[in-house]
Amino acid sequence: MCKQDIVSVRGDWGQAEFRVEVADDATERSRGLMFRESLPRMSGMLFIYERPQSMSFWMRNTLIPLDMIFVDPEGRVRAIHENAVPLDETPIRGGPGLLGVLEINGGLSRKLGIGVGSELRHPGLPQKEAAWPCAAN
Repeated sequence: MCKQDIVSVRGDWGQAEFRVEVADDATERSRGLMFRESLPRMSGMLFIYERPQSMSFWMRNTLIPLDMIFVDPEGRVRAIHENAVPLDETPIRGGPGLLGVLEINGGLSRKLGIGVGSELRHPGLPQKEAAWPCAAN
């Protein structure tokens, strides 16, 4: 079942769900998780864009380490940047052809086993292209 505030991720390692805030407009994307002092363990922020593109993020004003999980329009994980350093303004590039990024607590993707090729499910992704559409179980 798909809900706006839940992202499901699956792979050969198993499955996990994250309670998320969705950043799908310019204002929400520019603020992201800035100035937060903590993030509950299975929570995060999902950034969704209107069209596939090259993506680059940074940690300006972000106080907690984050894993950035970059996904394509099908919801497949194409890259993961683990433990982005708080306050670091060095660009973190996810690569071309991406539609979204899931940010979760630093180190959690490795602990859970999330890797490149894992699939993400959320109603904000194009369901006709989705590797794991909302209608599927």
